[in-house]
Amino acid sequence: MRANRVASLLGLAMKAGRLVSGEFLTEKAVKSMKATLVIVAEDASDNTKKMFTNMCTYYKVPLYFWGKKEDLGSAIGRELRASVALTDAGFRDAVVKQIESE
Repeated sequence: MRANRVASLLGLAMKAGRLVSGEFLTEKAVKSMKATLVIVAEDASDNTKKMFTNMCTYYKVPLYFWGKKEDLGSAIGRELRASVALTDAGFRDAVVKQIESE
């Protein structure tokens, strides 16, 4: 039930232009200090998880592991996605609230 709410919020953020997806765009958003939250799929490779864990720790960006690649992709109307970054504080707060209440 909560997973549907997270997916809905990610879809809304995508439509509003407040979300970037894919490894390269997510990395760019973090390094340019535009990302307010990074979500990495639980079935992403260990290398991807480690890279985003280190990067988000260094740049002080909240990081969550949620869903599968298919879940992230379908939530934003795309194919498989291993990572997404929210660039809006309002969407960040709503998504974090839903993920933490799961």
